[in-house]
Amino acid sequence: MVDSARMVNQPAPGRDCGTCALCCKVYDNPEVDSVAGSWCQHCLPGRGCKIYPTRPTECRSFYCLWMTQTFLGPEWKPDKSRFVLTVDPRTNWLFAQVDPGAAQGWRKEPYLSQFRRWAAANQRPVMVFVAKNATAVLPDREIQLGTIGADERLVLRTEAGSGRQVVEKVKTNA
Repeated sequence: MVDSARMVNQPAPGRDCGTCALCCKVYDNPEVDSVAGSWCQHCLPGRGCKIYPTRPTECRSFYCLWMTQTFLGPEWKPDKSRFVLTVDPRTNWLFAQVDPGAAQGWRKEPYLSQFRRWAAANQRPVMVFVAKNATAVLPDREIQLGTIGADERLVLRTEAGSGRQVVEKVKTNA
């Protein structure tokens, strides 16, 4: 799996977005009034960005894991898998931002079984987001978390007695 401390923010040799623009649909981007789940107003799906030369910094600096990590095969490219993979730099948790138009696609193979293997190997969940709804994928199950509020954070803990991992939403002190 990817170690976020060793990640580079540039495409791997031979990788480019091509006709993929799924990141323009699955993320909020206030700089262009884009809301997760809807295509950015500047995106031409399957063709690219209408404002590419002047696109915001957030867009210029973003590369999904498929772009930066060569261990991910062609089936993991977002326009094929229908989700965008990233690693949260604070938690080192893998995030999958799913196209709401293919909301269950991440459950297909090889994706779900690989998410479970990564969760087991890294002892942390893979977080799947469909628009604002979160699901934690653990080695043996999924936990539906719903929307994560601005005043909430996710916590991974081990249940006393069973030793099973649990992901919970907790209120922050902000």
